[in-house]
Amino acid sequence: QVQLVESGGGLVQPGGSLRLSCAASELPLMIYTMAWYRQAPGKQRELVAVITSAGNKRYVNSVKGRFTISRDNAKNTVHLQMKSLQPEDTAVYYCNARDNDAAYWGQGTQVTVSS
Repeated sequence: QVQLVESGGGLVQPGGSLRLSCAASELPLMIYTMAWYRQAPGKQRELVAVITSAGNKRYVNSVKGRFTISRDNAKNTVHLQMKSLQPEDTAVYYCNARDNDAAYWGQGTQVTVSS
């Protein structure tokens, strides 16, 4: 059974940093388009960052210059480095892997930005 497992969430003060990781069993992430989504309480899930199998990246405007998505193919892991975190970044962050045939989700990791 394919599993995506997120880690790295937690409580951080405004201006702080966190690095989220998404690891997979039985799924070679390097061939998939990988993405991070987030969902804040009472809001719809939104796309935060995407990295294609070719390494092309794009970000939602609100995180540009602060968040960086990357791959570590040797460890079959995708990361989301988050800097200058703000309270509005508080959400559950989800990892997503997709290709033309299927999409997979992780269970989510909570990120809370608060003083």
